[in-house]
Amino acid sequence: MNVTDTIPAAQSLQQQIQRAMTGEQRVLLAWEMSLFVRQLQAARVRQEHPQWSDAEVGRELLRLAFLPAPLPPRLR
Repeated sequence: MNVTDTIPAAQSLQQQIQRAMTGEQRVLLAWEMSLFVRQLQAARVRQEHPQWSDAEVGRELLRLAFLPAPLPPRLR
């Protein structure tokens, strides 16, 4: 069962638009969405830890990306 807050008419339109996209367009959309989520996550980390440097924020983003597993030793 999919959990969504999108009304069926909007969901149908989204699917119609996505089906009309080329493979390249879909990959680009996925990449842009991924970058956006990373920016949101970085903003949240910075808000929670305003004293952290960019390097510390980056390390935390890596840690979150690997959850629930620990960071690989070379990334610590």
